[in-house]
Amino acid sequence: MVEKFEEPIYVTRPLLPSIPKMMAKIEEIWASKWLTNDGEQQRHLERELKEYLNVDHLSLFANGTLALLLGLKSLELTGEVITTPFTFPATIQALEWNGLTPVFCDIDATTLTIDATKIEALINEKTTAILAVHVFGNPCDVKKIQEIADDHQLKVIYDGAHAFGTQLAGKSIGRFGDMTMYSFHATKLFNTIEGGALTFKNPLHVDKLYALKNFGLEKSGDVVHSGLNAKMNEVQAAMGREVLPLMEQEKARREKIAEIYKKRLTDIAGIKIVTHLEKQCSSYQYFVIEIDAGIFGESRDWVHEQLKHYNIFTRKYFEPLCSEFEWYKLLASSQRQHLPQAHKTVSEVLALPFYGELDLASVEKICDIVKQLRNDVTGLEKQQLGVVK
Repeated sequence: MVEKFEEPIYVTRPLLPSIPKMMAKIEEIWASKWLTNDGEQQRHLERELKEYLNVDHLSLFANGTLALLLGLKSLELTGEVITTPFTFPATIQALEWNGLTPVFCDIDATTLTIDATKIEALINEKTTAILAVHVFGNPCDVKKIQEIADDHQLKVIYDGAHAFGTQLAGKSIGRFGDMTMYSFHATKLFNTIEGGALTFKNPLHVDKLYALKNFGLEKSGDVVHSGLNAKMNEVQAAMGREVLPLMEQEKARREKIAEIYKKRLTDIAGIKIVTHLEKQCSSYQYFVIEIDAGIFGESRDWVHEQLKHYNIFTRKYFEPLCSEFEWYKLLASSQRQHLPQAHKTVSEVLALPFYGELDLASVEKICDIVKQLRNDVTGLEKQQLGVVK
């Protein structure tokens, strides 16, 4: 019998720089007396992130939601946008705040990203864009999506909240489509406490996005857009500048954790590993499994609850589906028969504890507990069969 953890093991923990290093940055800010409005820390971080992510254009924001919302606005979209129901609510809320109607497309069974083979059937005269999500760091079928977009003159926006540092065929994930949003929330691999960014192709968006996140003001002081206050402040930027150098070490630690999970969980009947990319290609944002109740013997929800008894706290992504929200569920594209894979997936996925500070012995113990749960279920099944006999 495996004993419970004495202290809670959470699904994630923020990556924090040392207090002395952070205080040194705070002292720089205090000396400058410049707290926001395109300060030195923010300008430095933009340059550092462009280099790290290998992108030409990048704009920082107060959070990822505002980045996506204003990125969509900058593209001047109208009508309908084809997207996925299997995402965090903010993805779809950004469409709504722009007066855009989401059209939900089912997801791919392997990557859990939007099923590119089903997009074209949803396009009509009102369609202006595709908003796809790189789920758990698994990249979308960017080639197929771009081919469809080119054929129908559509914009392509990617929600890359889970894909910081992800590469595809040696190319930064931020170089695909017209625009990619990154989230720098405290739960993300790279964080600025709260924060976000857009990477984009069109250099004309540099000044446009600057204005949109600054009340619509150009640097000249003229109001040229209907904007918002969505600027990243200097403390956020300073945090990011100290977290960024920790990225490679953190990813190396998470890689070792992922190796244990894969080695120990792959052979447990009913468990499938969802996160696929490895080494330099992966964001190592989450480690996610799917639990097939018919094979494992109990549901994902049961496992989630049982792990709590051992002081292990996992997360059920993304329940409920966005298509199930009260204000979307009557849309034709929200009907369950159109989204069979998304409904199956949302009842099976489980994000396991995954962060660099999690010691390897604890990872082994988590695997032991999951295996014990499976053995307990199997033993009960055998008992029941014996009774029947």
